Amino acid sequence: MITFTPLSGAARSPRTVPLAYLLQVDDVRILLDCGSPDWCPEAKEEDWGEERMEKEKQAGVYGWEEYCRVLRENAPSIDLVLLSHGDLAHSGLYAYAYSHWGLTAPAYTTLPVQAMARVAATEDVEGVREQEAVDEDPPSSSSSSSSPPPQKMEEEGEESLAQGEEDADHKEVKMADRDKTKSPTPDPVADTQKEKRKYVATVQEVHEAFDSITVLRYSQPCHLQGKCQGLTIIPFNAGHTLGGTIWKIRSPSAGTILYAVDMNHMRERHLDGTVLMRQGSNASVFETLQRPDLLITDAERANVTTARRKDRDAALLDCVSATLSSRNSVLMPCDASSRVLELLVLLDQHWKYSRLRYPICLLSKTGHEMLTFVRSMMEWLGGTVSKEDVGAEGQDGGGGNKSGKGNKRKRDDDQEDEALGAFALRFPFLEIFPTPAALTHRYASQDPKLILAIPASLSHGASRAIFADFAQTENSVVLLTGRGEEGTLGRILFEKWNNSQREEYKWDRGKIGNNVMLDGVMHLKMNSKVPLQGAELEAHLAKERAVKEKEAAKKAADERRQRILEADEAETEDDDSDTDSDDDENEVERELDNEMDVDSEQQLPEDKRKDKKRGGGGGKAAWSSALEDDGVAKGMLSYDIYLKGNVSKATSFFKSADGQTHRFRMFPYVEKKRRVDEYGELLDVEMWLRKGKALEVEGESEETKEMKKVQADEELKNQPQEPPSKFITTIAEVQLACRLLFVDVEGLNDGRAVKTIVPQVNPRKMIIVHAPAGATDHLMDSCSGIRAMTKDIYAPAQGECIQIGQHTNSFSISLSDELLASIKMSRFEDNEVGHVTGRIASIATSTIPILEPISASAAHESRSKRAVRGRMLGARPTMSLPQSTLIGELKLTALKTRLATVGVQAELIGEGVLICGAAARRGGMPDSLEDSVAVKKTARGKVDLEGPVSDVYYVVRREVYNLHALVAA
Repeated sequence: MITFTPLSGAARSPRTVPLAYLLQVDDVRILLDCGSPDWCPEAKEEDWGEERMEKEKQAGVYGWEEYCRVLRENAPSIDLVLLSHGDLAHSGLYAYAYSHWGLTAPAYTTLPVQAMARVAATEDVEGVREQEAVDEDPPSSSSSSSSPPPQKMEEEGEESLAQGEEDADHKEVKMADRDKTKSPTPDPVADTQKEKRKYVATVQEVHEAFDSITVLRYSQPCHLQGKCQGLTIIPFNAGHTLGGTIWKIRSPSAGTILYAVDMNHMRERHLDGTVLMRQGSNASVFETLQRPDLLITDAERANVTTARRKDRDAALLDCVSATLSSRNSVLMPCDASSRVLELLVLLDQHWKYSRLRYPICLLSKTGHEMLTFVRSMMEWLGGTVSKEDVGAEGQDGGGGNKSGKGNKRKRDDDQEDEALGAFALRFPFLEIFPTPAALTHRYASQDPKLILAIPASLSHGASRAIFADFAQTENSVVLLTGRGEEGTLGRILFEKWNNSQREEYKWDRGKIGNNVMLDGVMHLKMNSKVPLQGAELEAHLAKERAVKEKEAAKKAADERRQRILEADEAETEDDDSDTDSDDDENEVERELDNEMDVDSEQQLPEDKRKDKKRGGGGGKAAWSSALEDDGVAKGMLSYDIYLKGNVSKATSFFKSADGQTHRFRMFPYVEKKRRVDEYGELLDVEMWLRKGKALEVEGESEETKEMKKVQADEELKNQPQEPPSKFITTIAEVQLACRLLFVDVEGLNDGRAVKTIVPQVNPRKMIIVHAPAGATDHLMDSCSGIRAMTKDIYAPAQGECIQIGQHTNSFSISLSDELLASIKMSRFEDNEVGHVTGRIASIATSTIPILEPISASAAHESRSKRAVRGRMLGARPTMSLPQSTLIGELKLTALKTRLATVGVQAELIGEGVLICGAAARRGGMPDSLEDSVAVKKTARGKVDLEGPVSDVYYVVRREVYNLHALVAA
């Protein structure tokens, strides 16, 4: 039985991203994709007035609470994770779920998806964490003024501390600038944010999560083990992104499941089209992916007609060239890893062809890392970027060059020239900048340039900061290449552009629209980090000093306790020998004498104690200092333990006949319980490691110690130390004066491709996901009009659970070698089928039963037992004849083709009848019917052959058998 539940990205949903679906095949729970939403949604522009707080409280800014809650509840019980694409919509939340929610099930994807998803997630978490305080507890914001937004950057109420990296002891330290608030009432948004968090992982968590993923090659079957035993997963090329995957899941009980979302059948500049649709004049579906038992696919663009790629590329390049020629700049928001490659290859080819000298600037912290990964994965690329393109430039530089070093191959800063494809993806006109400040330092704002800024949604990071200044520049162009996620600034700008177009030039009508001039005022919420100053800095430094002192005191106490335990360990070992008992007692007395000296020192006045510290030895003074740091010196004045011997004495309330009762104090003893196992006492490995390190340090020479100290000091100096800072939120008033244009470069199938591919795949059942309501209904109506298409089409909503099929019990059995040798196997599609008759036996060394062949004697005994009843004289015993089974579905068109290859003419006469032989010839004589055969499909699984016994009859029967898998009994 198959159970399917959309966690996010369901059908008939206004929010089609992120994508995450829970598929259960019998008892195996599979998570298909684990995308993340945009963590910085955009508040509506009109909500920045007096009613902003109330509207955000009622409607809620965030839309991911339910998705994250359900994923958090189901993460520990998931048995398998499959990731299809390397962007945030498909893989962005996997790192956080892996680190915090227990999503530690085996995960599989292709190598490029693993690398690109790591790059995209790293870029996203760094961008969010550099502008907001993302902690385990949601940040609170103080109340803000209800007056209209200011003219320029004005601080709002929300401010929080950030101490460089995330300090565990400082995570809950928050500050609020109450001097600029006009109302002491609490912020209503703060109450709602207590239940609404941003689940953003750290960079270390991102690397750990994606390092745990198992990578596969295209068409590589992977037979799973453990709880998933019996399942086989196979990845296929989906297009759209580098390494994008269509997952084929084969189950012995549920059949074949095909998960295909976000495909592109068109060949692009850096990618080939999906294997699901073959390229060429007679385009057809890949045979391996035909007729699955269940197809899970998307219909986001089922009602969209996309313009030709040639027209879209021409419109984009013409806009860029015209803008740069007029001494203006172009801002092109893009993603961090997947679709940015297509833009870079397109722009690089245009720059070379047109011989442009304007800079192409990529604002990305992971740009160098992304290009390094791509250059090492040339075998995954396609389109115009192929291995053949690598040698052209290299040959030009190697031979026929009279200038010697004129065409010598240039070297990148990361020195990745040896990687295959270094020439094809060198991008000589590209410059990568980590921050907008670095870009401003390199080029002035009035210099013409093309800026590729991340992220594409304009919700945070470099693209949002650049847009706030860029949009106010007249005649500059903001060029959108995607629609963006619902609720982000990118989607708001797209809707502005689309609403200003005429009806026939809308984005989904197959034509390229015109650029529009933006006007009016837009208020943007800007998050940033600023250094602490004045009283805030002094308060933070004082707090930091107090925490460091507390940590130092705690560390000293821990070291003291450890020394006590190790001394007790050595003392206990010495006590095993009777000859050393006297020495041990003397040592205890000496220790107690030392303690008495310390205690007596504690009772001295403060001025005398200070003098003793200045002049006394280092041992006792240091020990007293450690006791003071631990805060237990006062508690060591008395212990209810009495000893005999020459030790210190203290006054007691009870007196003896000759004076006072002697009260003997003892050094505090910590009883160590020895842990043992079947081999004896457990060893303290950490103690031995510490002793080993101490011995290594003692064995080093003075020069080595000095060298290590110098190196440590240099490393400490070279580390960039971030000053204490805080996060602030400001409202920017942007006077729009730029131009806006949208060109679709997302690389996805449009409605014509979807309605062509799905009927040719011809699944037995289909589930539609990742689509708005209009597109879902459009695809379902299109499939309902096709006679051969299945009627079992489902479109579940978010959280809706649908069940397909019935629950079946499957058992594992092992075949003996003798039985395998006797089986006659017949191949059918991707499987080999054979008839087996045997007896189940159990083996003591295995929990899986084994199937053994029935011996001849056992078969004879069974037949003799069945023939106990009497029979008539001269009558033969009744025996059941073995029957063979034909597996497959006969197609008369395929039979006609095979008969033509063996010289038998055949013609279809309609209603499922194929005439073969002489009768199929034109103008055949009536007497020629003797060499004719009719093949009829009377019902599902039944084929009739009618005709006289002749050579044609046996030829036709043989070809019918060849089109099936014959399982002999």
